[in-house]
Amino acid sequence: MAYGREDGDRPSTSRGNEDSRKRSNGFAQTGAKVRCIKASFNNQPYPAEVIGTKVERGEVYCYVHYLERDKRLDEWVPSKDLSQLATTPRLSNLSRHDTLPSLGIAGGEILSPTGDSLKVTRRFKRLYEETHHVVAGAEKEHSAPKVKNIQVVEFGRFEMDTWYFSPFPEPHASATKLYICEFTLKYFRKKRTLLRHLAKLDIRHPPGDEIYRSPPQPVGQASYSGGAVADPPISVFEVDGKKAKVYCQNLCLLSKLFLDHKTLYYDVDPFLFYVLCERHMHGYHMVGYFSKEKSCVEEYNLACILTLPCYQRKGYGKFLIAFSYELSKREGRIGTPERPLSDLGVVSFRSYWACILLEQLRNVKGDVSIKEISDITMIRGQDVVDTLQGLGLIKYWKGSHLIHADPKIVQEHYAKFSKQKMLNVDPTCLHWQPLVTTNRKRLQ
Repeated sequence: MAYGREDGDRPSTSRGNEDSRKRSNGFAQTGAKVRCIKASFNNQPYPAEVIGTKVERGEVYCYVHYLERDKRLDEWVPSKDLSQLATTPRLSNLSRHDTLPSLGIAGGEILSPTGDSLKVTRRFKRLYEETHHVVAGAEKEHSAPKVKNIQVVEFGRFEMDTWYFSPFPEPHASATKLYICEFTLKYFRKKRTLLRHLAKLDIRHPPGDEIYRSPPQPVGQASYSGGAVADPPISVFEVDGKKAKVYCQNLCLLSKLFLDHKTLYYDVDPFLFYVLCERHMHGYHMVGYFSKEKSCVEEYNLACILTLPCYQRKGYGKFLIAFSYELSKREGRIGTPERPLSDLGVVSFRSYWACILLEQLRNVKGDVSIKEISDITMIRGQDVVDTLQGLGLIKYWKGSHLIHADPKIVQEHYAKFSKQKMLNVDPTCLHWQPLVTTNRKRLQ
């Protein structure tokens, strides 16, 4: 029996790769630095690095990453639109290596110079691995720059162009388009397979506890939205990575398509996932999520955050940030997001911090310290300092930071941020208690 190629599968590229090596410009090889004559994001010449090559209809294309630009701008360009980039050698910077102790690795554990095993935090281990170019475990194969594999995903009623490579298993990784169930997050190569899956599906919400439901709309105002009232109404589910492992792994694979710095795909047991959904009569439609560690001795109240592109610019990103700080208030712990943040994440957090801090400064009479504001908002002191410095509302005097909040300047800044769309969290609608862990018992 002869088997045909399924819809969405790519043809074999072995012959294409061979042809590309023969026909492409001598300098346009994988790893080469080139100059793109016309970059799509600004229509100007821009330096780039060749990540991969292919041949389509007799023409050679190169997949390029624009230097010092976000990877979601990576794209295929004809090799004829590339020219050789003149580079000058420069000395390498070893200052980052000097800041870390001389450590070794044996059996997957970090060892001290004396050979003893060290117990390190996830942050220190990540810093060590980045500095020494070491990647351990199942994620090793995904550390190098990759050609974006999945081009498009169909999610509910939306089609989304992807931004980054994601390590979906084969044969799904070779598909140009994936169909993803918005209730279970299972992925398929064919639309008809997804439809059969949906026809048999009984549960149409994330596999966890609904801990938040937005307040109802006022009587007689069916389309009203404002404050904590959302249209359509929203819910937040707490999903345990250990109890719903497959769902959370699928969530990580989906989010990797839109997050460059995400490295967690399969080890989801130590995390809780807070999934934000829009409520409709046919089910709960996922719009975004954030995750946090169950037991974290550091100040992190958020490990990863994503709002799907089709639901962005609706205030959901800031709602998720506000929700993470509301959980911190219930825990009685000051929090901060785990670094590194994506470029969009940096913008969202800075905007949220600025709005919350300006609102506090508007209502404060007299002097207020950074610690007092931090205790009220649960925003880490350093984040408070950085945000107020950007607004010009803080000064450094005799070894300490002092808030210099002129009411007129505060009101001018607040007027700008208050125009941004923001969906508030109603604490009375949150039904949740902190998870008691060993580390929290020790802290108490």
